[in-house]
Amino acid sequence: MVNKYSVARTTEEAEVVSIWEVLGRRWSLLILKNLCTKEVIRFNEFKKLLSGISSTVLADRLLELEREGLVSKKIYPQIPPKVEYSLTIRAKELGVILRELGKWASRWKVPRITTNTKTTSAARSAS
Repeated sequence: MVNKYSVARTTEEAEVVSIWEVLGRRWSLLILKNLCTKEVIRFNEFKKLLSGISSTVLADRLLELEREGLVSKKIYPQIPPKVEYSLTIRAKELGVILRELGKWASRWKVPRITTNTKTTSAARSAS
């Protein structure tokens, strides 16, 4: 038997899964984070900001975010073509959540233990 709570939960889960399919893709959150800090960003600026992303992946992620209504694209009719990306109003609301998520991640970040190989080697040879 299905009750109203299980249907509501299923709907909520479906919504979370749906948005995570977009935001959970590699680079998506970093693209949105960078757009939160600037009004507009051009394609080549993204390439510089996101070290290691390929042009193909960047174009794919921007297109996915545009289709989801999170990023808007403005094309200027000139040669060479000029294309600017910005956040939509919908994504600006998400910016508040992203900033809070960043704060949370900073608070819970575990410091990495680093070893100084010279110190370690010197200690071993002294013993």
